[in-house]
Amino acid sequence: MDFVMDCLGVNENGNLSIGGADVTELAKQYGTPLYIMDEEEIRRNCRIYADAMKKYYDGNGLVLYASKAFSCKYMYKIALEEGLGVDTVSGGEIYTALSAGFPAEKIYFHGNNKTWDELEFAIKNDIGCIVIDNSDEVDRIEEIAEEYGKKVKAMFRVSPGVDAHTHDFIKTGQIDSKFGAAIETGDALKLIKYTATKKNINIVGIHCHIGSQIFELSPFCETAEIMLSFMEKIKSETGIEIKELNLGGGFGIKYTEKDKPIDFDKFIEAVSKVVKEKAEEKGLECPFILMEPGRSVVASAGLTVYEVGTVKRIENVRNYVCVDGGMCDNPRFILYGAEYDAVLPERPTAKRCEKVTVAGKCCESGDVLIEDIMMPEIKKGDLLAVLATGAYNYSMSSNYNRIPRPPVVMVKDGESKIVIKRETYEDIIKNDIL
Repeated sequence: MDFVMDCLGVNENGNLSIGGADVTELAKQYGTPLYIMDEEEIRRNCRIYADAMKKYYDGNGLVLYASKAFSCKYMYKIALEEGLGVDTVSGGEIYTALSAGFPAEKIYFHGNNKTWDELEFAIKNDIGCIVIDNSDEVDRIEEIAEEYGKKVKAMFRVSPGVDAHTHDFIKTGQIDSKFGAAIETGDALKLIKYTATKKNINIVGIHCHIGSQIFELSPFCETAEIMLSFMEKIKSETGIEIKELNLGGGFGIKYTEKDKPIDFDKFIEAVSKVVKEKAEEKGLECPFILMEPGRSVVASAGLTVYEVGTVKRIENVRNYVCVDGGMCDNPRFILYGAEYDAVLPERPTAKRCEKVTVAGKCCESGDVLIEDIMMPEIKKGDLLAVLATGAYNYSMSSNYNRIPRPPVVMVKDGESKIVIKRETYEDIIKNDIL
């Protein structure tokens, strides 16, 4: 049977397996809900990007894992061992990366509203590069850098004005985005010129990100062309030659059978041709290329296992399968209608004969994980695995309804270990004060 995740299989017991480990046995050992991730699949995805960078850019670049997709100390350890840098978007992510021994010079710091404390923490710890979003941030960086006697390496988040065909909530490259400054309006160039007046900021590059879960090559190629043209304009009007070009991430992955992702290698190959051709055409030195895959590194390596608590059949209306998790461990459906596939770990190849809605246990009518999916007949006590949940599930999880977060278990070669422990009720109240 084909699954939407390449790292899944069916073992000799007829059970679903991931990374050589029996999902049913893992659920018994660690309880449910349970996030399970295949370490070798994560490493394989990291290598695809790293190898493509070497192949198509002659090694003149660095892959930054976009750690907002899934952030923990063990994940930063994997990224470091696979030769990646990391993209962080908060002081908490920076702190976690540093705590895992990640080298500060390979950490890039993004965000549209970085706080004073976050910037101070980043600058004190010599974070590799700060991606500037706006002029207020320029002033904060300059003041902090002056106080600590630092020269801050910086690039600029710009909006290329490209419409990526994806959900509105995860588009980021259009002119009216909350992120960065638009090229088309002249705001981006104005921001760069303003920053050039500051003595403690070293301008090295420009950055863009057009959105997430994109399945087409053309938006990325168009973006690369726009960014090279902007580099030419920066040089002609300011004399500053941009040395680094960050083209972001956003490559789509397979959540359901209808998703048709393009090989990540082909994305990079196509964009590299545009970058090289346009740099030569415009008389620019080919820039050091950065990219920021996140979802495409970890999403297809993870699943979430639940236990069915009740099945509620409303005749001629809807069949609810209620599990012991929900929007607190996966809010993506309620946020923007994200779609998933699911299987029964103890009967992964069983015929799908009944349309059901998989609902969570939170006290919200909208607490749904999957709406109207064909599944085998399900009964109370069955295990149910939602697939491709490695990205933006644990990282977006919450304690809504005071529900503890599930643990994350990493599997490799059939062996498993906890990389994030299950929260307890004591964890829930640890910051409460009477």
